[in-house]
Amino acid sequence: MTALAPARRVVALFAIALGGFAIGVTEFASMGLLPDIARDLMPGFEASPAAGIARAGLLITTYALGVVVGAPVFAAFGARASQARLTFLLLVLFIIGSAASALAPTFGWLSAFRFIAALPHGAYFAVVSLLAARIMGPGSQGKGIALALSGLTVANVVGVPLATWLGQSLGWRWAYVMVAAIFALALVLALVSLPRYPGDPERSAAAELSAFKNVRTWIMIAVGSIGFGGFFAVYSYIAEVSTQVTGLSAGVVPWVLAVMGVGMTIGNLIGGWASDRDLTKTIVFGFAALIASLVLYTLLAPTVIGLFVTVFLIGAMQSVLIPSIQARLIRIADKAALLGAAVNHSAFNIGNGLGAALGGAAIAAGFGYLSPGWVGVALAVAGLGLALLSLLVTRRDKRDERNTVGIRVVDDEPMP
Repeated sequence: MTALAPARRVVALFAIALGGFAIGVTEFASMGLLPDIARDLMPGFEASPAAGIARAGLLITTYALGVVVGAPVFAAFGARASQARLTFLLLVLFIIGSAASALAPTFGWLSAFRFIAALPHGAYFAVVSLLAARIMGPGSQGKGIALALSGLTVANVVGVPLATWLGQSLGWRWAYVMVAAIFALALVLALVSLPRYPGDPERSAAAELSAFKNVRTWIMIAVGSIGFGGFFAVYSYIAEVSTQVTGLSAGVVPWVLAVMGVGMTIGNLIGGWASDRDLTKTIVFGFAALIASLVLYTLLAPTVIGLFVTVFLIGAMQSVLIPSIQARLIRIADKAALLGAAVNHSAFNIGNGLGAALGGAAIAAGFGYLSPGWVGVALAVAGLGLALLSLLVTRRDKRDERNTVGIRVVDDEPMP
C-alpha cells in the first residue's frame, strides 16, 4: 500500500471529518429548531405549543428511521465497492436530501426529505471509519473511528449552534441550505484527496449480511439502540428545557448546545483512545457515568449552572460510548467490518427515534419538560444491562471454544 503524501493525507482526513461535521449539523440542528419548524408548519401551534413540538419531534424519529434502513442496505450492497467511490456516492445523496429539506413546502414533505437525507448516514460513518484507519496505519482502528466521528462531535460545538442561530434569525430552511453547502465542500475535497483503494471483489451482500447470524451482533445493536436512547430523550428537548424550565432566552440555546458539543468532542477523543486499550471497561464505565449524568441533569437543570454542567457531562459520556460500541461491533462482525461499523449508526439512530418518541410522549402526557430526563435514565440503565449481557455471552462462547474444535470467537481479537 503506497503511503499518501503528508499534505494529501491531511486533506483526506479533513474531508472525512468535514462530511461527519455536516451530518452532525443536519441531525442535531433539527432538535434546536423544533419550535421554529413547528410554528411554521404545524397548524394550531399557538393554541398548544407543547403538543405541536411533540408532533414535530417525529422529524427526529423519521430521520432516525432513514439511518436504520439505509445503513445495512448501503453496507451490504457496497461491500465490493471502492471505499472512496462509495464515499463520493453517499456525499452526493446527502447534498440532494439536504437541499430538498430546505425547499419542503409542508411538514409531510419535510418528513419525507429528512428520511431520504438520512439514508446514507450510517454507511458514510462506516466506510470512512475503515478508510481513515487505513490512511492512519495499523493499530489505529479506534483512533480511525474517533477521527471519522470527530466532525460529528465538533459540529455540536460550532455547526449546530451556528445552524440554530441561522435558523432562528433567517428561518429554519437556511440551516439546511448551510448543510447542503458543507456537504458539497466535503465532496470536492474528497474527490481530490481520498486514496482509491480497490474494492474487494470476493465480498458480497450475502457475506456481509452473515454478521446478523451472530447473536452477539444483535445484543450489541440492542445496547446501542436502547442505551443511546437515554441521551436522545434529553437532547431532543433541550431547547424547551432551556427556555421553559431554566428560564433562559431562545438566544442562549445555541450556547447550551455548544457546551454539550464540547463535552461530546472531548468524550469522543477519550472513547477512541480508551477503546484501543480496554474496550470492555470503556463500555461499562461509560454507561455508568452516562446514567449518573442523566440523574444529575434531571435534578439540576432548573438552575443555569446545573444545566450547563450537566449537558456537558451528558455529551461527554455518551460520546465515550460511540467509538467503543462501534469497535466492538466491528470485532464481532469480523470480515463483515463495513456492516459492523454501519449497524452501530443504525443502533444510534434507533436510540435517536426511541428517545425522542418516549421523551415527547412523557411531555405530551403532562409530566413536564424535565420528564425526558427520567426516561433517559431508564433507557441508559437498560443499555448497561444489555452490555453486561453481551459480555457474559462472549465469556460463554470463549468457554465453549476451549471445548469445541473449529469455533472461532473473534470478539476480543485485535482489530484487522
